Amino acid sequence: MARKIAYEVLRRVEAEGAYASDVLHTELGAGVRSDDAALATELALGVLRWRGLLDFLLERSLKKSVARLDLPVAIALRMGLYQILFLERIPARAAVNESVELVKRARKTSATSLVNAVLRRASAEAKEPPEKFLPPGISTATRLAIVHSHPEWMVERWLARFGEPQTISLLKADNRTPRLSCSLHHSERRDEILDGLQESGLHLEPGLLLKTAFAVTGGSPTRTPAFKRGDISIQDEASQAIPLLLDVQPGDRVLDLCAAPGGKTPTLARAAGNNGLIVAADRHAHRVRVMREQFKRLALPTIRLLELDAAHPLPFGIEFDRILVDAPCSGTGTLARHPEIRWRLKPAQFSELNHLQSDLLAMALNQLAPRGRLVYSTCSLEPEENEDVVAETLRRFPNVCRVSANEAASSISTHLTPGVDAKNLFDDAGQFHTMPGVYQTDGFFAVLLEKKGKQ
Repeated sequence: MARKIAYEVLRRVEAEGAYASDVLHTELGAGVRSDDAALATELALGVLRWRGLLDFLLERSLKKSVARLDLPVAIALRMGLYQILFLERIPARAAVNESVELVKRARKTSATSLVNAVLRRASAEAKEPPEKFLPPGISTATRLAIVHSHPEWMVERWLARFGEPQTISLLKADNRTPRLSCSLHHSERRDEILDGLQESGLHLEPGLLLKTAFAVTGGSPTRTPAFKRGDISIQDEASQAIPLLLDVQPGDRVLDLCAAPGGKTPTLARAAGNNGLIVAADRHAHRVRVMREQFKRLALPTIRLLELDAAHPLPFGIEFDRILVDAPCSGTGTLARHPEIRWRLKPAQFSELNHLQSDLLAMALNQLAPRGRLVYSTCSLEPEENEDVVAETLRRFPNVCRVSANEAASSISTHLTPGVDAKNLFDDAGQFHTMPGVYQTDGFFAVLLEKKGKQ
């Protein structure tokens, strides 16, 4: 069961451009045993993370590119080799046999002998470090790209920007299974909610960044009464931190401009209270429907949902006190959680995203009230999508400025776990950064902007 599910996830990711997390959510229904769900998730995401290294090792035997194989054969080889290299609890013989069976079920019987031979050779070499098979004289970027399974162009960018030690740390973080972090929605009932989760069989660990966050192992939080009641949500800790930067006050008019799937909006809505106005918008109707279900689960009926293309002038007759622009981005800060992104992304896309993000931010600033505040954020590590967008926007809007690093840090400091210094999360320009691996979060960027008051 687990291997069939993992195979289908990988097939849809490659053939249809689907996202693995979305397919897993669909495939891993209530009828799937928890151990099968765990193995299917490990196989699908593990193969995607390590695809570059797997293909490099497979091609030593194939003598041709894995990309030239029929897709079912390529997936079966990758799944088999991943199990041999990374899942010690699965005997190599079982991994080989299951991969052969996958090829047979896909009606590629002629490839069974190839799959069997290649994986048996790989099994014999499994204890050897990958570095042993690297060609001599390759560059640092090529070596790191192969060993840590990332595109070489991406590694080159990060080496130039971060240097080798930090790049290696980042590459390693991308290949670790991320913490399953959750947000707690009712802090006054904290002990009751956490006790109930433990009674459901989950193991809990405190948040590393935020007081209201916690991490879960040993099962799925979505199957618990606490999740169904709306007491908790699954959300990365850095993502949870972004709406806190706005420091929404009771009665504020708040716009969440690129809100789907709706993880950040509840924090804004609760802070604004019953007398506030909360508008959550997204350009896709199906994502608006997802948000509607999310807010229903969380008992937040007062959030007003809107389908709109925010890259064009906005249809509001009012100005907002607080605006969140969590912009569509490359997602290079989420490669552990969404490993397929590393194989799809092309360098030319950064320029395209920069134009879209700049348009979104400009439209939002036009709707911001004097002395109002706006957070622009992405889950990207790339300057084209972050610092460059902000710098360009500040040139276009002389009546907008960054909030100072000290003031931005003060907006979030009370929410941080003991021992975390808010100032360490901001650069000298007052821009918020998290790097994968530091607090076991995704990589996020954010900046708090303020519109100057009318004279």
